[in-house]
Amino acid sequence: MFSSRLRAAAPLAAAVIVVGLSGLSHAQNSLPLAQPRAANLARMRAELLNGGLGAYRADQCMYVTGAEECLVSTTNEGFRFQFRGGAPGWQQLIPVEPTLETEVIISRDGDRILSVPYNGPLRHPRQP
Repeated sequence: MFSSRLRAAAPLAAAVIVVGLSGLSHAQNSLPLAQPRAANLARMRAELLNGGLGAYRADQCMYVTGAEECLVSTTNEGFRFQFRGGAPGWQQLIPVEPTLETEVIISRDGDRILSVPYNGPLRHPRQP
């Protein structure tokens, strides 16, 4: 009896998986394929430059697929990301207290770091 219920539910489960995956791929198609790779590469470069994950965390926008909030521009040159960071836990502080700012330019294909125009103290404090 249990196995007949399981067999009856299997086609429904397969349909849910197919629908779920097709929705996921559609959402990802709205971004250029290179953008998530470029964002990951930019974030990892900032982590390396600022002492690794034990000492540094990038702004949470850099952990979202494609990092659209941190993407300053997309040109023929590539993707330009600009974001803040600081010691682990900086985003949980009240008020939020980033200490560093990083700007990274990644190639149009998302595979190469072209330059790091800035990595250092905050240039312009954000207004509340």
